[in-house]
Amino acid sequence: MSITSINPATEEVEATFEGHSSEDVERALATAINTFRDWRKTTFEHRAQLMRNAAKYLRDNKERFARLMTAEMGKPITQAQGEVEKCAWCCEFYAENAATFLADQEKPSSATESYVAFDPLGPVLAIMPWNFPFWQVFRFAAPGLMAGNVGILKHASNVPRSALAIEEVFREAGFPEGAFQSLLVSGSAAQEMIADDRITAVTLTGSDFAGARVAEASGRALKKNVFELGGSDPYIVLSDADVEAAAAMAVTARYQNTGQSCIAAKRFIVADEIADDFTTRFIEAAQRLRVGDPMESETEVGPLAREDLLTDLEDQLQRSVSQGARLLSGGHRVERKGYFYEPTVVGDVTPEMPVFAEETFGPLAAIIRAKDADQAIEYANRSQYGLGANLWTRDIDTARRFARDIEAGSVFINGMVASDPRLPFGGVKRSGYGRELGEFGIREFVNIKTVWIGPQRTQSPAPPTAE
Repeated sequence: MSITSINPATEEVEATFEGHSSEDVERALATAINTFRDWRKTTFEHRAQLMRNAAKYLRDNKERFARLMTAEMGKPITQAQGEVEKCAWCCEFYAENAATFLADQEKPSSATESYVAFDPLGPVLAIMPWNFPFWQVFRFAAPGLMAGNVGILKHASNVPRSALAIEEVFREAGFPEGAFQSLLVSGSAAQEMIADDRITAVTLTGSDFAGARVAEASGRALKKNVFELGGSDPYIVLSDADVEAAAAMAVTARYQNTGQSCIAAKRFIVADEIADDFTTRFIEAAQRLRVGDPMESETEVGPLAREDLLTDLEDQLQRSVSQGARLLSGGHRVERKGYFYEPTVVGDVTPEMPVFAEETFGPLAAIIRAKDADQAIEYANRSQYGLGANLWTRDIDTARRFARDIEAGSVFINGMVASDPRLPFGGVKRSGYGRELGEFGIREFVNIKTVWIGPQRTQSPAPPTAE
């Protein structure tokens, strides 16, 4: 099996690799389990030093890694540079905090002493997507390695150079052989690895379809798993919102990474009273976005990562327009080499249309009018997904109340949804389960172990109650 890296801006082949064989996979699994036996016994201080080395290596090679991502999946270069920086930050965050997050916790019980310990599980298989080819991996790898686990990466087939570069980071940082390995293999090979007893857990970021398949395989093997799947994030703008600020942020929330993000705002649910003003501002800002060569620092929107993604987006738009949606701006391929598509805005959108009901993975924004706040929340929740949500209002008390009502893993009030190493990240419904990042993320792939030390204490009689 060969794996090819194609530049989506030029449609030219960047590199071709021969995929790893079944013998290669066997060697990787054997190395991983052997390395884990020693790695789990290392101190947090030792792991932290290596993780800081990884952060430094990322920054020292930021331009090279950024250009690699841009060439491989079309991310605008300034955003790729930011992604490398974010990965370094994540490494430093867990180097600083892992020991605290996983410190033993004393608990009262009938024992002389009792506490909860957090022990690593073993080799974790990570099945990762192409849209944030470094960040998606590091937000698993940094906490996983700091917890004492080892990692095996099965990356998306269109970003093999990114997969190998990430393995390089950990190798050059001084992690032992087998602590982190990238395997260029097919999806079927990943399914076989899930069934292998040496793999103790699985994490996947990708589509809900892929998540269902991996969940089925993990269930048969009784493996712990964490899934971050698709999203169709609502961007709710209530009538009392700062329309100018909401519209300006909305453009970034939709078109960052060329709209190819699970947590990108996709459904813009706007109160009737301000919908015309918001829509005008949004369209004007979208039309000012610079579409072009992603290697140029001025470029804000690059190509889609693959031609089939471009075709899928066109199909969703055409089906929605046939059902009554109104094309307000864009809606065409850019006439140049590469998989470029204009920043697109669609109005008169209703819940049964594909641009509302499905995940749109590209530079397409759907605007939905709501008669009041209650209908806005109803529309927000009328989705099979529940990853993130954006809510704009000047009334923070109302915002806090609605944040409880919105079915999502995160709600960002007067801002745009973004992942942050300090905060838990994940979704509900078909957006997956489990959490990454923060103290919750590092505890997903550990054995939460109760330790009870006797003898049992004599229970004191209850004090007399007051008259």
